Formats: sequence, C-alpha cells, structure tokens
Amino acid sequence: MRHTGNPMRRLVLGRAVRPVMLLCLLLSSCSTVPLTGRTQLSLIPESTVMKMSLTEYEQVISKAKLSQNREQSAMVKRVGERIARAAEDFLRENGLEQEVSNYHWEFNLIDDPDTVNAWCMPGGKIAVYTGILPVTRDENGLAVVMGHEVAHALAQHGRERLSQGLLVQMGGVALAVALSQKPEGTRNLFMAAYGLGATVGLILPYSRQHEYEADRIGLTIMAKAGYDPHAAIGLWERMRDLSKEKERVDFLSTHPAPQSRIDYIKEYIPEAMKQFRASRQDGRRSARRR
Repeated sequence: MRHTGNPMRRLVLGRAVRPVMLLCLLLSSCSTVPLTGRTQLSLIPESTVMKMSLTEYEQVISKAKLSQNREQSAMVKRVGERIARAAEDFLRENGLEQEVSNYHWEFNLIDDPDTVNAWCMPGGKIAVYTGILPVTRDENGLAVVMGHEVAHALAQHGRERLSQGLLVQMGGVALAVALSQKPEGTRNLFMAAYGLGATVGLILPYSRQHEYEADRIGLTIMAKAGYDPHAAIGLWERMRDLSKEKERVDFLSTHPAPQSRIDYIKEYIPEAMKQFRASRQDGRRSARRR
C-alpha cells in the first residue's frame, strides 16, 4: 500500500512554501532606480515591455489627430531631441549604457486642446497634447514636462507598477500567461501603468515616491539639456492653479501637484543647477570651436 503522508501536514507545508517562493521571486526580480538608488520590483523582462509599448503607442497615434501647427510641432520635436540626448547621457553616466540602444525616440503633438496631458512610453515614444501648451507656455516649461515624463521611463516606473499590478491582481503570473488568459484586463493594466488609463476608463496615479523620483531625475535631465530647472517651479504652480479652475486636468489625475511637491523641487534645484551650468559651459566651448 502506498503511503501518501498526512494531508493536513502537506497542506500546512504548502501554505508555508508559497510565501517563501514569493519572497524568492521578489528578491530575484528587483532593479535599482538611477540617481536615487531605490530598489524596485521588476517581474517583467524589459524586451517584453518594449514590444508591448510599441504596439500600444502605434495604436494610440493611429487613432489620434496629429497637430498641423508646424511651429508647435517643431518646438515639441526640438525640445524632445535635446531631452533625449540628455537622457542618453544620463543613462551612460549611471552605468546603464546598455539601455541606450532600447530607446528609439519619437515625438508627436496630438491636436486635442481639451486634454492637458503628456506621456512617454518605454523606448522613448512621446506624445504631447496641445491642451498642455498654454500651461507650459514656452520651451523651458515644455522641457519640465517632457523631462519629467522621460524620467518616469528611465526609472522604469511603468514596469514597476505593472509588476505590482500583476502581483496583486493576477498572483504574480508571467505577463505572457496573463495576456493569454486575461488579454483585455492585462492590456488595461498596462495602459494604466503607463499613464494612459483614461483611454480605457481606468486611472492609476503615480505614487508620491515615483513622482518625487521623476521630479528629481527630470530636473537633472532638463538641466543637462540646457534648460533652466527653475522653470519647474512656475510650471507646477500653474498646474496647481489650473486644478482649482478646471474640474478635470488629465495630467494631474496621474501627477498630483500639492505644495509639498513644489517644495521638494526647490530642494533639488541646486543639484540640477550644477548640470545646467555645465551644459552652458559645454555649449560655449562648442560655439568657440565652430
């Protein structure tokens, strides 16, 4: 007769093993945010995220009405290219030069005056809505927004939020399994994780920690691109004031702007100004060589 052991003991052991397995999974699936050094959860391969982001970006752009305003579109591209070069330098300086090849930058201005929003998908796919331009006002203000969104991408906040969502809502299953078993729910989770939740009826605000990281990294990137980081104070003050005037501001649904955030930005402006002064000196040296 085959001995099967005590079923209650197997049940207790099973319950004890699952948390251990989960802990092992979490410990083996972590990465580090550049500049801040925070450890974050990363259950999903970057290559998978890049593939999904390209698919979703192409779908959004194909359905959107792109702006025909040449001056505004040129400004978005001009600021975007400077931010992109600075972002790549930032990755190299933080020992992440292998990630530079993952970024294939693209900048689109979507003609939607009622939408105050902008976002950056993994791989450097960026969309700016015309509704945010009255708030950004000029290239410096636009650099604040684009630098902040690119910072979310560099810090892989979307992948971290998607990992957390898979862990909480789907028990930490692999993304491929989640897509095959619950394709619509997984796609909605992906869109929400990258700030596109409003298009699928779901909004997932960034955590305060993610926002502060994106503010700090964004200040550094815009400063390296040659934009004065002091512009961030005015931008977020205007965002705060706009939220009092309008019932819905898309950008603020995922990027809340309390006074504490503005105070935090002021704290890190001196750090970013070192990069700004260095970029100005490099620009003057390049001009003299020409």
